[in-house]
Amino acid sequence: MRLLHTADWHLGKTLKGANLLDDQKFIIDEIFSVIDDEKVDAILIAGDVYDRAVPPPEAVELFNETLNRFAERNLPTLIIAGNHDSARRLNFGSKIFASKNIFIASKLYNEPAQIVLSDDFGEVYFSMIPFFEPTEIRTKFFDEDSERLTFNDANKFFVERARKKIPSGKRSVALAHVFLTGGEESESERKFVGTAANVDAQIFAGYDYVALGHLHRPQRISAENIRYAGSPLKYSFDEAAHKKSATIVELDAQGFVGAKKIPLTPRRDVRIVTGTIDELKNFECTQDYICARLTERAINVQNKLAHVFPNLLGVEFNLQKISAANDEPTTSHAGTTKLDYFADFFLTQTSQTLSDEYREAMRELLAKLDRDEREA
Repeated sequence: MRLLHTADWHLGKTLKGANLLDDQKFIIDEIFSVIDDEKVDAILIAGDVYDRAVPPPEAVELFNETLNRFAERNLPTLIIAGNHDSARRLNFGSKIFASKNIFIASKLYNEPAQIVLSDDFGEVYFSMIPFFEPTEIRTKFFDEDSERLTFNDANKFFVERARKKIPSGKRSVALAHVFLTGGEESESERKFVGTAANVDAQIFAGYDYVALGHLHRPQRISAENIRYAGSPLKYSFDEAAHKKSATIVELDAQGFVGAKKIPLTPRRDVRIVTGTIDELKNFECTQDYICARLTERAINVQNKLAHVFPNLLGVEFNLQKISAANDEPTTSHAGTTKLDYFADFFLTQTSQTLSDEYREAMRELLAKLDRDEREA
């Protein structure tokens, strides 16, 4: 059996204000090309179909069109909810979709959702484990006086419940949307406080393959058969170095054979470029989404680089390189005042030192603001 594993589509997401819907349509076409080229037997989408609980109408329409394309191929398609999804909204129409071989598990029920598919070697059992908060498990399965559960406790309990539904000796696959300990995060993922959301990979040890969602970099955790597919697009500039892909998984009579990543080529890349204004002006014009990291102080950067980078979405200053060139320290010191910070900001933006006249005017303004705050 050949499976296509993908996750974290985040339909409706923007990047620094740029609407990515056309990029998402493009990459979904790429995924369908992989489905056709690789002749897969089933499709696994491991959560975060949408970027937020109330997605924009255009994102809902795109997902509707995508479901219709899955239905036309009549390929078993297994979808779970992620932490960005609304379980109730994603669950809408799920019973009708099931008649078209599209299976959606978004809500937490007493019994974990299970789908059984068959190949030449027999049955394969799929446990569909949507994202949930530990309080949901505690409320549904324990009394009100029970101890508070961690994410690991809650997922361990629910995975063990799912395992009990799988006959001994049968091959099995789990879909889950969790943060496994040891995974590498990105800025665009919704963060939890500290390590509160960490889940131990060992709770999935009984499965032949574990199809994970939540982390945006394609990666395996602790074993070859426990994998994050990663997001199909780069959703923040700290993902600029990621190699986005879809994962093809193969099972034989004994279980997991191997997994391979099929590269996905976006409509527009997400890149960071570094240099002075003059150096960046000499770059080849590109429609990619760009963050310019300048090694000199400059103003009106957007205007100066618009002809080269029409999709310039961010500007940063590499202050370490600037300070090294000028032999100026960039670290903060005790006793630094608001006026000092403003003077440094003024210098960064204008390449000019704050004059005594302006310094005195700013000093008076800051003093007035402090008085007003104390008297409020």
